[in-house]
Amino acid sequence: MSDTDTNKDGIEDSAAPLIEHLAELRTRLIRAVLAFIVGIVVAFVVAEPILQFLLEPIEETLRELGDPNPTMQYTSPQEYLFTLFRISMVFGFALAFPVIGYQLWRFVAPGLYSKEKGAFLPFLIASPVMFLLGASFAHFVVTPLAMAFFLGFADVPSLIADLMRSVTGDLPENVPETAPVAEGIRITFFGKVNESLDITLKFIMAFGMCFQLPVLLTLMGKAGLVSSEGLRNVRKYAVVGILLLAALVTPPDIITQMILFVVVYGLYEVSIFLVTRVEKTREAKLRAEGLWFEDEEEGEDIDEDDEANT
Repeated sequence: MSDTDTNKDGIEDSAAPLIEHLAELRTRLIRAVLAFIVGIVVAFVVAEPILQFLLEPIEETLRELGDPNPTMQYTSPQEYLFTLFRISMVFGFALAFPVIGYQLWRFVAPGLYSKEKGAFLPFLIASPVMFLLGASFAHFVVTPLAMAFFLGFADVPSLIADLMRSVTGDLPENVPETAPVAEGIRITFFGKVNESLDITLKFIMAFGMCFQLPVLLTLMGKAGLVSSEGLRNVRKYAVVGILLLAALVTPPDIITQMILFVVVYGLYEVSIFLVTRVEKTREAKLRAEGLWFEDEEEGEDIDEDDEANT
């Protein structure tokens, strides 16, 4: 057989597995997209109750500020439909994520060793759980505080006016004291549905991603990309970064910013603890296999050789 025939056979043999992998990827992607479409349809059916649920913090804040009938509006014919469709996209992906994650796992798992499968699978499960915790924290804690700050700030000028009136006692001329006093133009909140929803979803996405910090750092620690000592050494930089994050994603309210800082910094410390446990597990395994001491002796020999050469 000539060299040309041998090369052709080799190319054909290497191309066959590639075609199989591409066919497998196509199958997994089609199933993931179908699951996403089904999730969108299911979420669209209940999109209006979901919208009411997401706007509850604004409703409660308006009622606390004295509005007995909180009202939201939309200013274009297609705005409300697009708002419901946006909710369907977000929550449809959340509903389809188990299927999407399973398809991703089935595509990646055949190329992993058994120990790699055992290491990767818990993170695939922990990621949506942590995102759900972050989203819940944003909706039930952060969003009400933010709305109370934004909407309550509109009452500051009227409070100052009432305070000045009570101090000076000024009343318009030729008006009996029993007559109502005009207080200027009344400024009222007429919130748009899409803009209010945009604020809520931003908080949910931001805190959901922040709660991925322990999952990401632990996975990086398991891969050897970060160490607990390194995370401790950059702790002061992490504090500055978290403070900047709190200033960017929260309103200029010191209480909300401190809550975000405490939560995210706590997640950072939890990440250090988890990476430390990963390192101890790896060390115990190497010691059991007799590899840990060999690495230490080799490191000592290298240091001694370097000193001798110096």
